[in-house]
Amino acid sequence: MKPHKAIPLTLALVAFALPAAAQTDVDLDPEVGARISVTVDKKLRRGLHISFEEEVRFDNNFGSLDRLQHTLHASYKVHTNVKVGLGYALINGYSSTNSAFRGARHRLMGDAAYTWHLNQWNISIKERLQYTLRTGDYNTYQSPAGTLGLKSRLSAKYKGWQHRGWTPYAYLELRTNFSGPSITADYNAATGTYFVPGTSDIEGEAGWFLDGFNSTYNDRLRLCIGTDYRITRASTLTAYLLADYLNEKVVDANKEGTKLKSYTHERGLMFSLGVAYQYAF
Repeated sequence: MKPHKAIPLTLALVAFALPAAAQTDVDLDPEVGARISVTVDKKLRRGLHISFEEEVRFDNNFGSLDRLQHTLHASYKVHTNVKVGLGYALINGYSSTNSAFRGARHRLMGDAAYTWHLNQWNISIKERLQYTLRTGDYNTYQSPAGTLGLKSRLSAKYKGWQHRGWTPYAYLELRTNFSGPSITADYNAATGTYFVPGTSDIEGEAGWFLDGFNSTYNDRLRLCIGTDYRITRASTLTAYLLADYLNEKVVDANKEGTKLKSYTHERGLMFSLGVAYQYAF
């Protein structure tokens, strides 16, 4: 996304509170992307399923590859209303700037969902705790090796048209980041530089600006509307539109950890058109 100053996106969506320590607000231009996935789901026994998903994502207004993601997930229905699951994802992010794949990320996931069955409606709450481990070459003063996050999703699915093959749905999801950067540096707006609190020194050890990656804040708000279409007893095709509101702390520092170049609070809106195919047996 590119910086955009004309119309703050926070007028359209709920803004999340972040600590104000030396940060600069940056609004990004809205962007459009796409997600395409194929999933194979195997029923091992009553209530127990294992699935494998291949997903490709595009961003930059369909102009570049964003990532390839491979996910293995197991779920078990412990009660009519309760389902739990464990999963692993291998994420290969692609850099359009360098025209190369970045170091792979490994993600472990644990989730639990509760569903209310109300006539033709299914209303559910799902919580997913995930830990993502970064590999390859990266700046440790900008990103931690591991990040911990929580996705909280409220969804509704209408089952009154299943006899026609259609099952429309919608969900709202909030992501909480438990590994945000904690910055204590002061900022001189006149010179555009960061400095050690109480002094004018802009160079030093990393400890003068980075207290660690231990702050908690909400960095994503997602709204999705879509529909499943059952092609056959085993095959389902899904089409959806996902609105992804970014609300993220971004640190730019040198690799030596002696200079804080910028500390920004980026807000932006990403629309993704999605198509997913699932084969269940």
